[in-house]
Amino acid sequence: MALYHKVLKKVISICLILFVSAEISAQKDSISIEAKLSSDKKTLEIKQELVYYNNSGKDLSTIKLLNWVAAYKNRNTSLVYRKLEDRNNDLHFARPEEQGKLLHLEIKSSVDQAISVDNLSGENLFVPLNEALQPGKSVKLQLQYQIQLPDKKFTGYGISDENIALKYFFIVPDRFDPDNISERNYHDIEESVSFNTYWTINFNLPEKYFAESNLQQVQAHSFKGYLDSDPEFLISPNELPSVKINTGDINTEVYFGYKLSQREKENLEFYLPLHLKFIKEKIGFVPDRMFISDKFRAKEDFFGNNDITFWKFKFQLFTDAEKADLDYFGIVAKKILDESIITDKQNNHWFKNGLKSYLEIQYLKKFYTETKLLGSLPEARIFGVKPLKLFHASEVKLIDRYGLAYQYIMSQNLDQKIDEKFAVLSNFNEMAVSSFEMGSLFNYSADKMGYENFDTLVKNYIAKNTDQQIDPKDFLKELSERDKRTTYLADFLKQKNRVNFKLKKFRKEDDSLHIKIYKNTDLPIPVKLETKTKEEEKADYWVETDENERTKIFSVPALDIYKITLNDDYIFPESKYRDNFSYAKGLFSNAKKIKFKFIKDIPNPEFNEIYISPKIRFNNTYDKFLFGLNFKNQSFFDQKFLYSVTPMYSSGTGKLTGSGSVAYSFLPAESIIRSLTFGVSGSYFHYDYGLAYRKASIFSNINFRKDPRSTVSRGFSVSYNYLERDLSPQMIINQDYDKYNLWSAGYGYTDSQMIHEKSLSVSTQGMEDFNKITAEGFYRWEFAPKQKLSLRLFAGYFVRNDTRNNTFNYGISRVSNYSFSYNLLGESASSGLLSQQFILADGGFKSFIPGSVNQWITSFNVDSSVWKIFHVYADAGIYKNKNNPTQFIWDSGIKLRLIPDFLEIYFPIQSSLGFEPSFKDYAKRIRYTLVLNLGSIINAARRGWY
Repeated sequence: MALYHKVLKKVISICLILFVSAEISAQKDSISIEAKLSSDKKTLEIKQELVYYNNSGKDLSTIKLLNWVAAYKNRNTSLVYRKLEDRNNDLHFARPEEQGKLLHLEIKSSVDQAISVDNLSGENLFVPLNEALQPGKSVKLQLQYQIQLPDKKFTGYGISDENIALKYFFIVPDRFDPDNISERNYHDIEESVSFNTYWTINFNLPEKYFAESNLQQVQAHSFKGYLDSDPEFLISPNELPSVKINTGDINTEVYFGYKLSQREKENLEFYLPLHLKFIKEKIGFVPDRMFISDKFRAKEDFFGNNDITFWKFKFQLFTDAEKADLDYFGIVAKKILDESIITDKQNNHWFKNGLKSYLEIQYLKKFYTETKLLGSLPEARIFGVKPLKLFHASEVKLIDRYGLAYQYIMSQNLDQKIDEKFAVLSNFNEMAVSSFEMGSLFNYSADKMGYENFDTLVKNYIAKNTDQQIDPKDFLKELSERDKRTTYLADFLKQKNRVNFKLKKFRKEDDSLHIKIYKNTDLPIPVKLETKTKEEEKADYWVETDENERTKIFSVPALDIYKITLNDDYIFPESKYRDNFSYAKGLFSNAKKIKFKFIKDIPNPEFNEIYISPKIRFNNTYDKFLFGLNFKNQSFFDQKFLYSVTPMYSSGTGKLTGSGSVAYSFLPAESIIRSLTFGVSGSYFHYDYGLAYRKASIFSNINFRKDPRSTVSRGFSVSYNYLERDLSPQMIINQDYDKYNLWSAGYGYTDSQMIHEKSLSVSTQGMEDFNKITAEGFYRWEFAPKQKLSLRLFAGYFVRNDTRNNTFNYGISRVSNYSFSYNLLGESASSGLLSQQFILADGGFKSFIPGSVNQWITSFNVDSSVWKIFHVYADAGIYKNKNNPTQFIWDSGIKLRLIPDFLEIYFPIQSSLGFEPSFKDYAKRIRYTLVLNLGSIINAARRGWY
């Protein structure tokens, strides 16, 4: 009898739990919408009923609604600034008819009482309630409003000539902020807004228009159902394609918000069943219906498998079928994760992104194990040879991309913490850290505990949290309970990863090899060790370390081991891989082999690589052609220790010239300093006929920490330069300087944002005979698309000037390159084409105004777009030389901006000298700017990524 009562009591308890759970889960918001599209397809008239439940746990007197179409209303919204950070100014320059906005709004309560709302143009609408809404209770609101839809080109949502994409435009309650404390703004980052909601939506569309959605379609233009994600709709005059998968226990239809070619559809009909089957085996869930928009496809496709197009040439890395397979596996995987997991993207972006990369890694391991990162490109022949085979990049596997992308951004100390808020992640860190690094950590944990065990954990976690918002840290807790060796992950996400495993040395004793392994962290992170024989026979071992244990002696059977490797194939996102290899036999036992390579490459951490590349320079008529070889250790990835030596032969003098430098950078992970560099350099070249200069430098640069999304950079530099010059007889008569020491220090600030570009620099320089202070401010305003106004203010002042001649004077229209720091084509050219090169420095005058300044100068330079590549410029300034009155000078002219900031031509018109086109030697007065700096081009190209 007692047993009966116990069983009955347990049954009743279970029923109560299920009943209460059902009641709680039933308390979900519902939104019913009647939306009519205007005849011009630009506005929506909406009647909406909203049932909102208070799930906050406290009384609410106000409900916050999100009116995110207001993010498109003008150029002062957070969305505009976000787009400018991404180097996109379309929304900033949007015309009024292209913008989106809420045109009017009426809100009534369930008793038809009108509710007034302040600031209808805001992205957050605060709706006051007549009575406090208690926890678990609901309120019904009726909304009637009209919205002007924005142009689709801004975010991928809005109107275009082909279709209308709707997402984040309807007014919905803020689910992540029920306490109505702070405002949220739309940043176009695909965050969850109206999840866990039941939707009923009916569209009133023009005749012959179709609608598609991730919601279940109940009849033409009508959709109904529950979503764990936000609803998305595509309205089009053309019926949209779909692929239906009905195989085994999978019955799913995938709809596409864009046209598919016949070949693409055939590829998808083949690959999608494989994708869905693979993903379901891993996470246990596949939805019955999926909708993939063109925006989602572009965002989530496989990075790095696109064809390479150069001029009229096209190089295909992968076949069309392989590209479809790789692209759509990632797209489908992320779509399924979005549909099955509810989480706050701002704080927990890494969970779904990491799982997506984990699934990709597993898929590549199964189907693309030996596929190379560059696909079939290394097999391309030029004149019968395969030049790319010379690169280590041709040997790197596709699956290594996850570790390499993280290594690349980490080597520049621009990586961010994994759990950094998503809105402040740079675009590259979103991929390299939030996705690739986290996916590698998941894969590493799965490898250690067994992939089946990890997949089972993921399946169970998703299943038990269906329709519930999750905190992924609970998953990490369950993971650590299942495998104690993953306890480090929770803390690992909160800091930048600088973990490094080091293979220090080994010794052979009897039949065992005793390997000494060091790690630079107290965290109990295991490491995978691999041994290999010359016959390529491999053996894997997991080396466990306890907390606070940094050094470990690990013994393995000696056998015929030739090579020892830690953490092979970048399976753990380590900060350094160069010390993970050692040879047990041969000349390089306990050492690293040296390899000479041509041209910069992805580094092979197994070797000490020295890059050798031919160098050819033309130094006007002094050295004529310079032929040489550059020896350096700088690969595609930045390194802390760098050296570069370039001996060159001068065909003009028959002498050996060249340059060399050595530098070391400190890259503290958590500091106000991003990099601190110390270095020395030296060079020997000719600056005039038969006259050489020798330069030796000691320098230090500090680059301060910056938000990777920010366009602001700050730095401080100090240097000492010793210079020695050969002098001509005339220079000796003029008591010119043959030896001098230059000390300099300076601070620089740059803000390279799109619309308002700014920079400021202040420096001081001195030697035995002078000290001077220089300041320069620059501002460039893009007042219309590709139309800019530039302003520059320069000021220079000699605190002390006891020099013997004008060598160290400020230049007016020419610079004195006494420190040999400017890239002048003709160092001492006073006539001819080379002398017409213009460097924007000192006074910055484009007209050849004679003289230089030995006391002080202030100049103002203006440059403005007129039409396409045509600009007008004007310069004005005042200066004073010793024992002379103050002088005012000016000039003006036209500039052709052929390649902005790199190749520009100046045609002077009117100046202090007069009307210059009337001068007989006018052709000699035309100036040009030519910047041959690959680093500047790369830095300009990567803006918006990091």
